[in-house]
Amino acid sequence: MVMNYAARMKLVKPSAIRELLQLGEDPSIISFGGGYPDPSMFPVEGLAETYRHSIVENGATTLQYSASNGLRRLREQVAARVTRDGYACDADQVVILQGAQQGLDLVAKMLLDAGDVVLTENPTFLGALIAFNPYQPRYHAIEMDEEGIRTDAVEAFFRDGGRAKFLYTVPDFQNPTGTTMSLARRKRLVELAHAYDFVILEDSPYREVRFQGEQIPTLLSLDSARPDSDGRVIHLGSFSKILAPGLRLGWAVGPKPVIEQLGLLKLAADTQSSTLNMAAVSRFLDTYDIDAQIARIRDVYRRKRDVMLASLRQHFPQSVRFTEPDGGLFTWLTFPDGFDTARFMAEQAVPHAKVAYVPGATFFPTSAPTNYARFSFSTQSDAAIQAGIGRLGALLRDAL
Repeated sequence: MVMNYAARMKLVKPSAIRELLQLGEDPSIISFGGGYPDPSMFPVEGLAETYRHSIVENGATTLQYSASNGLRRLREQVAARVTRDGYACDADQVVILQGAQQGLDLVAKMLLDAGDVVLTENPTFLGALIAFNPYQPRYHAIEMDEEGIRTDAVEAFFRDGGRAKFLYTVPDFQNPTGTTMSLARRKRLVELAHAYDFVILEDSPYREVRFQGEQIPTLLSLDSARPDSDGRVIHLGSFSKILAPGLRLGWAVGPKPVIEQLGLLKLAADTQSSTLNMAAVSRFLDTYDIDAQIARIRDVYRRKRDVMLASLRQHFPQSVRFTEPDGGLFTWLTFPDGFDTARFMAEQAVPHAKVAYVPGATFFPTSAPTNYARFSFSTQSDAAIQAGIGRLGALLRDAL
């Protein structure tokens, strides 16, 4: 039988990251590829207690179906944290998701018709492109600099007659570059959303993993502070980076009418997120000090960031530039023009240095420059970071 697939399936393709990282499945390989949290930071004992209590004491409830938009207590707890972060909201403005990734899919499903334009940073999060592609959008990529997305380029797009359904951004410690959008750029982006009638999808799974500098207000809070605000921002967050990704719990926050629509799409997609997982996380938030947990994560990632940047300065040729993130999991490397990071990884880094990373071409929605790479510092030990960067640097000095 030949399956007659829908046209959208032409845009659903295997991830280039997954294919390239199959080269690094050997346990002897030091991988800077995956954007994974450090598993030693998972609060295993606390989660074990909350799961035991949730099953033994409340199994009749926690093993049952629940509301499609999430357990009310957990939504109240998320709303309280979002309110503390500058956007006053209640539980009815929160929908619990299967990780923030589901939010990307549901927002695209809610807003996009085939051929609609999505504005993205250039480069942008590959997972967002994977989520958006089945809805057949067209992309317009906006260049970035050290302050994040260039709002002058956003304005130029609309001033020249462009139209877009929404703009997708990771403003805090962006994946893949580690760049943080400045306060001035955030304010201007919100102004442009009102002036040119587009939605901002603010994806911020790394926001609480800031280990340097002052926290910058969310786009969501900046939009709500405007006297003329009509709800231009949908904000996504996640427990993956502050508790554990295997929980598969995230959230979307925004105006009630928007959250109601996302809740309907959530119901159609999977009925609900796991009642047990939601109950266990809710009890964790009630019983344990999540802020102390986040502080420990910040300290560990700050040290790992410092080790990686020091190693890059020591071992890499000066022609290779890299970002210095104030938080998150990644640094972004720029190699000389014409250098092919995918080819170098396949032919040199993996077989000879036993090191893997993510070539950068796959993060660009409308082009595929070859001279970039994303390095994650979150999962490897200090010694492994130093060893891997050292071995890679020796190869690069010969290659460059």
